[in-house]
Amino acid sequence: MMLSAHFSLEELTASEVAARARINNAPPPEVMGNLVRLAQGLELVRRVLGNYAVHITSGYRSPRLNQMVGGSRHSMHMQGLAADILCPVFGPPLEVCRAIARSSVPADQGIHEFGHWCHVAFAPPGLIARHELLTIRNAATGAELGLRNV
Repeated sequence: MMLSAHFSLEELTASEVAARARINNAPPPEVMGNLVRLAQGLELVRRVLGNYAVHITSGYRSPRLNQMVGGSRHSMHMQGLAADILCPVFGPPLEVCRAIARSSVPADQGIHEFGHWCHVAFAPPGLIARHELLTIRNAATGAELGLRNV
């Protein structure tokens, strides 16, 4: 089922961890509107990234899956409003995050996480995007990943 021109429900709910653990990661009906909102936001991100394919590494997570992968108790993934993405043709995750941060995409939150992906979240309906930019420190070295200097 396509939620937008380039993003399907299947890719926004796919999880190897859920499949291996036999966790049902199907979103409840009340999350479907948020997943459409996420897909529409990801269409804007795709345009900012030169209209290159955007790979979703993690989209919707059921509460059980979110706990299993060590997600935040308040993760927007559980609301269907966040995705961890890659766009290798555009560039490394830090460059993806910087491009989104410099754009007019109404992202609520952008996080360059561990140097491996870009987390992008959108505000729930009725709320204004905070345009919050965060960086995750490398636990081994304590080094900043540099997103604040966009």
